[in-house]
Amino acid sequence: MGEPLAPFLDGRTRRATFSVRPVPPAALLEQAGLLAGAAEVDLTPPPGMPKAGYSSNAHDGDGFRTRLRARVVHLRAGTASMAIVQCDLLGGSSVLQHLVAQKVAPLCDVPLAGLFIGATHTHAGPGQFLGTDFYNRFASNRSGFDPAYTQFLVDRIAGAVVTAAQNRRPARLAVGSTDVWGWTRNRSQAPHVRNDTVADKRTDPQRKYVSVNPHLHLIRVDEVVDGGTVPMAAAVVFSVHGTGVPVRAREYNADLWAYITGELGDRIESAHGSRPVVGAMEGTHADVAPAIRTGAPGHLEARRVGAGIGAAAAELYERLGEELTDSVPIQVGLREVELERSRTQGGVTLPRRPAVGAALVAGAHENLTPIIWRIPPFRAGTPKRWGADNPQGAKWIIGSRWLQPLILPLRSFPRILPLQVLRIGPATIVGLPFEITVETGRRIAAAVSDATGADTSVIVSSVANEYSGYIATAEEYGLQHYEGGHTLYGPLSQEFIAAHASEFAAVVRRAGTVAEVAPERRWRLHVHRYLARPTGTRVARLVLSAPRFVDPTPSLDGYWTLEWLDAAPGDLRWHEPMIRVEASDGGGAWFTLADDQGHAIEISHRGDLGDGHRYRLRWYDPPHRAGRRFRFVLLANGPQPEFVTEPFD
Repeated sequence: MGEPLAPFLDGRTRRATFSVRPVPPAALLEQAGLLAGAAEVDLTPPPGMPKAGYSSNAHDGDGFRTRLRARVVHLRAGTASMAIVQCDLLGGSSVLQHLVAQKVAPLCDVPLAGLFIGATHTHAGPGQFLGTDFYNRFASNRSGFDPAYTQFLVDRIAGAVVTAAQNRRPARLAVGSTDVWGWTRNRSQAPHVRNDTVADKRTDPQRKYVSVNPHLHLIRVDEVVDGGTVPMAAAVVFSVHGTGVPVRAREYNADLWAYITGELGDRIESAHGSRPVVGAMEGTHADVAPAIRTGAPGHLEARRVGAGIGAAAAELYERLGEELTDSVPIQVGLREVELERSRTQGGVTLPRRPAVGAALVAGAHENLTPIIWRIPPFRAGTPKRWGADNPQGAKWIIGSRWLQPLILPLRSFPRILPLQVLRIGPATIVGLPFEITVETGRRIAAAVSDATGADTSVIVSSVANEYSGYIATAEEYGLQHYEGGHTLYGPLSQEFIAAHASEFAAVVRRAGTVAEVAPERRWRLHVHRYLARPTGTRVARLVLSAPRFVDPTPSLDGYWTLEWLDAAPGDLRWHEPMIRVEASDGGGAWFTLADDQGHAIEISHRGDLGDGHRYRLRWYDPPHRAGRRFRFVLLANGPQPEFVTEPFD
């Protein structure tokens, strides 16, 4: 089977035109009990990739602080097979979903309909892998689809899916939820309180004013060993933007999600003696931000908030131990809604053309565009007062509805909307390609629950399998804050998607594995290669400055720092280990104290010096102990041999 992106990897063509013919799901034999597998891979690229999430305000990545990873949970039961992929990326991608499904088809039984590409929605990961020109252009600080980085993602994720499937073993599973309060806030309160909420006003009259989604969902999977179980995987679904680390940070990082999964993994390992694969992905987060302290965004705050959420997840993980079972019915379904063919569902018709609202230019509340955010019609809360009798309602369309199409052609927008349904025992996961507001999520979940039965716990997950902007409710849309301005298909979008989700969830519940996809999926994307190329030049590693300690500040941990000369970024393998910190207590023996797989090591590229490239290391929050000495080990990587620095203290 050929690689569809292979002709475009050199970046010399202006457009990547390629297609995939989805492999129909095979009929699987009945599997008694549950089989499960898990795997984890690193997705961290070299410096130089545009960062996605903060649009033109973002920067190219210059290194990493917390690594970007993909975690896979594979489940096989009955006649169905699935792989839930949780990526530290802005969102899923139709390109990734289809190309990974094509690549794994000869090697395992996970079908396209069962391949779920979810994401943490960190705003500090690279973009340029999405399935539309619009978001490859405007989600990042620079534009274009990068076939080379996309192929890297496809290879890494496909490898993890195959590993998880081929190593599956008898397992037990439990799904549950808990409410987590105090770590999140609603960033668009004024639109939210306009909603006529779906909450039950009879039993919970104050629920209308709950402006965040507090539900943390957890899938716990344990391997069966000698009659008992040991941890295999844990997957979190929670609703919070990945914006704890500010836009000015230039390193790639997983934002507060690194600390959520890190805290959960640490606590499981401490309690059980082994560490499972721990991943996470978004819930309904569009109007939800981390509750960071004013004026103190950064890794300290991301860690504080993330660790608090992770601790709550760990408590739920332990409670689920009593509910583990190998009797887990699973079903999978994927529907691709082609807007060119059908824009009507449940009596709701979307406008033919999407439209970008003026409020989008002003930015979201934690990342406002200077000056512009104060000026109508860009300012949040300044909808049209006249001329709103059109499919886009109260939205001020940038450039007007006549000029915007000349700049943004219809083909550049999301025109195929993936809708995925996974049933896992008592839970139904609904994956949608939008950033979904709290109330939008409640309404979709209620519609799906009504369609599938009261025994179903519905988990709605944003930015799954593609990135297609936002969905606000009609009430929220009418006030035209950022979330409404970024709802591309007008005020009835939520009703349209809820109708599709509920109808399709019922289909999956009745039929099992369902694939409502076109016989061929095509893309035509503007190309720009950013992934660093190897030069093949060897450089002698050389320390440029002796290690020195920098005192902490209110917003930054103290750290040891070192600068050194090394090979070009494209010659190093940034998704493999690069740095280790060793310590000695004076007896001559050295032991590993920290490495770049956790949260304490930052590596950044500082420029080309001509005879080599300058790099900077920061080791944050080092432990202090009298008589202890340290040294840095630059690990063998790519063409470079291991290099050990002189000891320091």
